[in-house]
Amino acid sequence: MKKTIRDINVKSKYVFVRCDFNVPLKDGVITDDKRITAALPTIRYLLDQGARVVLCSHLGRPKGKVSPEFSLKPVAEKLRGLLGQDVLFASDVIGEDAKAKHDMLKDGQAMLLENVRFHKEEEANDPEFSKKLAEFGEYYVNDAFGAAHRAHASTAGAAAYLPAVAGFLMEKEVKYLGSAINNVERPYTAIMGGAKVSDKILLIENLIKKVDAIIIGGGMAYTFIKAKGGTIGNSLLEENMIELAGELMKKAEAAGVKLLLPTDTVITSEFSNDTPNKVVNIMEIPDNMMGLDIGPETGKAFADQIKASRTVVWNGPMGVFEMSNYEAGTKAIAEAMAECDGKTIIGGGDSAAAVNQFGLADKMLWVSTGGGASLEFLEGKELPGVACLDDKQRVPFIAGNWKMFKTVAEAEAFVNEFKKIYTKDENEVGLAVPFLQLAAVKKLTEGTGIRVGAQNMHFEDSGAFTGEISAPMLKELGIDCCIIGHSERRQYFGETDETVNKKLKKAYEYGITPIVCVGESLEQRESGKAFEIVGNQIRADFDSIPADKAAGTVVAYEPIWAIGTGKTATAAQANEMCGEIRKVLAECYDEQTAEKIRIQYGGSVKPANAAEILNQPEIDGALVGGASLKPEDFVKIVKF
Repeated sequence: MKKTIRDINVKSKYVFVRCDFNVPLKDGVITDDKRITAALPTIRYLLDQGARVVLCSHLGRPKGKVSPEFSLKPVAEKLRGLLGQDVLFASDVIGEDAKAKHDMLKDGQAMLLENVRFHKEEEANDPEFSKKLAEFGEYYVNDAFGAAHRAHASTAGAAAYLPAVAGFLMEKEVKYLGSAINNVERPYTAIMGGAKVSDKILLIENLIKKVDAIIIGGGMAYTFIKAKGGTIGNSLLEENMIELAGELMKKAEAAGVKLLLPTDTVITSEFSNDTPNKVVNIMEIPDNMMGLDIGPETGKAFADQIKASRTVVWNGPMGVFEMSNYEAGTKAIAEAMAECDGKTIIGGGDSAAAVNQFGLADKMLWVSTGGGASLEFLEGKELPGVACLDDKQRVPFIAGNWKMFKTVAEAEAFVNEFKKIYTKDENEVGLAVPFLQLAAVKKLTEGTGIRVGAQNMHFEDSGAFTGEISAPMLKELGIDCCIIGHSERRQYFGETDETVNKKLKKAYEYGITPIVCVGESLEQRESGKAFEIVGNQIRADFDSIPADKAAGTVVAYEPIWAIGTGKTATAAQANEMCGEIRKVLAECYDEQTAEKIRIQYGGSVKPANAAEILNQPEIDGALVGGASLKPEDFVKIVKF
């Protein structure tokens, strides 16, 4: 998970923002401003926060030379109109005018540098040029996903010299395209189109491991048809890819992935919108004819597969949709995706152009702004413009605490049902189950990303402690987290800060992540001693524990008065106490260590209040009691 502009304080700070303003121009006039409007949320947020914003982008391919036809001046004029305020324009990139305009900026103002590709050092990712770009900012923001697959000075190099975070567009691109790889609801269908098999080899091979079905259309389909023994006339063919196409079909079959190829096609004698056309069986295209679109039978079959899916990602058109006589196949796919009830993601490029042409872009969950970038991301490649951004130190951790509920059979039924509706995302998820259920739940959750934890452990490895469970016993089962000092154990079983401290040390010794619980009673809160009580618990629990060990701990703030009572702290109260806990941890160690420690809230978290509580800045997750006992309730909290 990468840091975003929400994670930095930009008031009165210079912020260098890499945007993607590579827009089409005709006679100096912008003909499509979608890439500019896509960057507006990030720019407006920074301006509203009082930042001094320095915008940077490329436009076209000037090949390292000043080329007036590729000037960003029209973009500056468009930005002035869209933002409703002046945007300074520098006639150079790192020259005197850029420096002068930079020094003129006041809080809440923006400027735009000239085309960064007027310098050959940009595409060479020259370190000195990167450093000069970085001198324009105190923070680096990348919001140019469309250029994130390029390791250029402005897309990656400059980030090495500044704290680097994602803009809102970059954040959404990574989130939604990432969900097509990791956070999948099934059935999952991938649609591959476009001209060449060679452009999509890595993507298809990567998706075969992940999807339930692959649809192949466009010009690349004819190479697959040839591999099946069909005659394709003058249709597009990559001769050197025939064998590979056959191998990909075999891999899909072996993996149990349904691979759908066209069964009919629209053919014509010339690559033209004006010559007569007809629909034929795709396996029997005459020698003097070529296919330019999938046929209606294929369009219906593909549409049926799409509408039956819960996740669909589309990269590449089904035919030459730019010609009106050969747009029907691509339009059928776009319309089917618009009608699909699942997640529909357009992987940029021609597919994005198609859904915009048909007026269906707003019916999709996400339309990527990146062409090559989205393709490489879906292939599983690391993008330089994303990799260079700073990672968030704290990933939310949502843990369910089943307490003394559920038999082994009930636990197995829960996990089987939960796996049907849970899809792994950026948050960590765990289940703290009764001791007798640990082995069964651990086995059933293998490979799901769900952590399995114990509800308690003893502070000795072994001995005459009848009925107790030791850390080595938990480790042998593969258990990697454990609740320690739960408020109910403190209240009813005499758990003390001394025993909590001993258990923490033992957990670290065996590589078990402790979830250490702290919290005050209603009487203590009403007497105004809540901060004092909880602060003293933290100090005692972490006594003599090294900073490197403490940094991996999870703290759960559990107000005793909100456990099993139906009462809950307000979001503001919970956030305030979690902030106080972090403050005490910083006093015990340092701010850097305190920032790494995740702090959960654990007082009657339910689907109805989860989002409000868990979106607070100091709260990094939840320890969920009763609401974790039903799969449908717990998954709603997990997906807050």
